[in-house]
Amino acid sequence: MRTGPPVLGILIFLGILLLVDWYVFTGIRPLTAGLEARTRKIIHWTYWLLNIGLFAWFVLGFFVAGDNGRQAMPRSFMTFMGVWLLFFVPKLVFSLFLLGEDVYRLFHGGYALINNAVSDSPVEVGQSRRKFIGLIAAGVASIPFVGILHGMSRGKFRFTVRREDIWVPDLPEAFDGFTITQLSDIHVGSFDPETDRDAVEQGIELANAQKSDLLVFTGDLVNNTASEMEPWINSFSRLQAPYGKYSILGNHDYGDYVGWESPTAKQANMERLYAIHGKVGFKLMRNEHTVIEKNGQQLFLLGVENWGPGFGERGDLNKTLANVPENAFKVLLSHDPSHFDHIVSQHRVPIHLTLSGHTHGMQFGIEIPGVKFSPVQFRYPHWAGLYEDTRRYLYVNRGFGFLAFPGRVGIWPEVAVLTLRRGNAPAKA
Repeated sequence: MRTGPPVLGILIFLGILLLVDWYVFTGIRPLTAGLEARTRKIIHWTYWLLNIGLFAWFVLGFFVAGDNGRQAMPRSFMTFMGVWLLFFVPKLVFSLFLLGEDVYRLFHGGYALINNAVSDSPVEVGQSRRKFIGLIAAGVASIPFVGILHGMSRGKFRFTVRREDIWVPDLPEAFDGFTITQLSDIHVGSFDPETDRDAVEQGIELANAQKSDLLVFTGDLVNNTASEMEPWINSFSRLQAPYGKYSILGNHDYGDYVGWESPTAKQANMERLYAIHGKVGFKLMRNEHTVIEKNGQQLFLLGVENWGPGFGERGDLNKTLANVPENAFKVLLSHDPSHFDHIVSQHRVPIHLTLSGHTHGMQFGIEIPGVKFSPVQFRYPHWAGLYEDTRRYLYVNRGFGFLAFPGRVGIWPEVAVLTLRRGNAPAKA
């Protein structure tokens, strides 16, 4: 049975936010000091009314509307998260500049006190410096504001094709040049069927346009319940691949974040989700394998249930590998890259390529030539892109959809195209 929100923790959180708002206001006042009194009051009142409105929205969402005991993260809550981050992150950046100035003033004042130094006009100098720092802080804080705004409006549907060659010396010759399109973390419950359909279907068409031999989906089709997928069955049924479409489950697919009235209801939801995979045309793999044949040669495709510390360890690699020849070429679908770190990379049976998702790249980061960073890397050492560990490859998909924060900043939604190559990777120039 679900319990209500932790009231004391939320009140402490709101108190901290209020302190941040007050601190930012101390930096806004010097910026408005030279304005006409009425204009200054309008700016000040607008600032506080906006923040009070966000507080009220927060309280309403948690204490009144909630999720009616059913949905752990409704779209309304994600909208609030987006708007809140849109304003909070710039305020945090602004506060860091103010804090730096306050620390400087503290040490400078202490030094002056110790050395009996006297400033001609300490108040005027302090106010002038505060205003100058405030102007710089406002300029820098506008950068994350614009970035988050873009991420919520356009970045979340900026579908990007990423290509990688996987070089394997013992790849069967028939599969040299074989292509796999990987989608992951669709999180269809985050999409609005009314307003987001065209954008989502553009992503689906982009996946089809790659004309890959095989299409795989590596988990988190929904956020919470199978019903989220009902309006989207026809859209995702259009995904095509000549050698088939295969899928696995992610941690969100099991309905673990919903307050079900009974175990029977939860199981009924799972059965409904299994059926939906079939309606979409996916062959759902639950700790099992299948054989892909081409010109008389074979590729073994393995699919495990979710395995991840703190997210359920349902995946059974040994069961999945049963009756699979040890020297066969193997591709594993496993939602959480932690499975590769803890189990797959150390397993006695070598698996050539593991395809995962789960991290979303935190939907926030920087990926430009020479720089690849996201805070999620402090939790997941393998969080986006291609990795190799003693001839065992892992590819972590950045995800097709989004969750919690309704946008993407710097880490764009992904359609991955992996090409299998026979031989050794050419030396890098």
